[in-house]
Amino acid sequence: MTSFDASPAPTVWRALLALMVVFMMLATTGWTAIRDQGGPRTALAAELAGWRKARIGAEALPAPDSAPARLAAFFASIGSARGKRLAADFPHVVGNLNGAPVTLRYRANRQALATSLAAERRRVADPELTAEGHHEAVRRMHRFRALMDTGRQILAFDPTGPGRVAEVFGDLDRAERVSVIVPGVDTNLLTFQKTARKYTAPVGMAQSLYAAQRAAAPGVRTAVVAWADYTSPVGVGMDSAIGRLAESGAVRLNALTEALPGDSRVALFCHSYGSVVCGVAARNLPERVEDIAVAGSPGMRAQNVSELGTSARVWATRDSDDWIQDVPHLAVGGLGHGEDPVVPEFGARVVSAERATGHTGYFEPGTESVDNFAEIGVGSYEGISCTGDTDTCRSGIYGEGAGQRA
Repeated sequence: MTSFDASPAPTVWRALLALMVVFMMLATTGWTAIRDQGGPRTALAAELAGWRKARIGAEALPAPDSAPARLAAFFASIGSARGKRLAADFPHVVGNLNGAPVTLRYRANRQALATSLAAERRRVADPELTAEGHHEAVRRMHRFRALMDTGRQILAFDPTGPGRVAEVFGDLDRAERVSVIVPGVDTNLLTFQKTARKYTAPVGMAQSLYAAQRAAAPGVRTAVVAWADYTSPVGVGMDSAIGRLAESGAVRLNALTEALPGDSRVALFCHSYGSVVCGVAARNLPERVEDIAVAGSPGMRAQNVSELGTSARVWATRDSDDWIQDVPHLAVGGLGHGEDPVVPEFGARVVSAERATGHTGYFEPGTESVDNFAEIGVGSYEGISCTGDTDTCRSGIYGEGAGQRA
């Protein structure tokens, strides 16, 4: 990775031009642009205004952006009945509070989804809605209805704009090991789950990883979070080439990892632009995050593992036909995300992605990438397959690690 304080030299201009040319090429192949979906924008704002005015006795409610520990202590102090009343009165707020009991968040988000579903049904019936608006409203209505299916555990939900959402697979309260999937560009409410190409979307990724973990270690209590609770870049453009959205996403990711219940150990699995988010978040992650694995990464906004400033083990993988390898791994004036995490100079533990295909195939069942992710997630490192039929990616795990947690 190269950075310059002065005006770029001719070679840097050529590299910058190459980067932009690749992005333009990928606009017709790799990523699909999805416009801002619009939708309800007032429910959360109205509830936030009410939350700030509400009282329990003479006491004001804590600020929604309070530290997770502060919010956890607040809900523990008011008891279950009062917590349920707050969830009923302010479902959009409580459903997104890092630190609130997870079962209460599930309850609140189910109510928030019901409200959003009713709003979309009204939009669908609006005779003045354009054809494009009607199509979007129908899609959102179907998504909200699906998220309300029996047994789904929605940890976060915000229908504003393209929307944000997170879902839990497994028992988060009792889990010994928690895995968080951080997806990349064009992730929103409508792309959170797919029927075709199921394992390219966060829900399918999480289901595949959860099944692989249960197969790898049936006796380990695991949970997987499909985390689309940040605003990702839309298509190929400047936002996908810089770190602005990764920085705001990293704040949200750090809050999530701090708020996870119990004393579970945590692993992050970061795909594509999601690896940029994880790279930015790394320095401020809590100690419970022991592993960060990136797949198909354009870079982590660092020159090497040491620059990430984390004690977590850092893993990386890329299959042989992933187009991300053609993106120049550089950083010039804030453009680009830095060194390639799979090259030796970066210092990550590089694992095999055998049988994975393309940029979005890493979570397909039966691939070595998802099997490796499962072993990382359950802490069974001896079962990981490294690249090149070596054991170098496992070196030092049970002894002294070079700059990473042993």
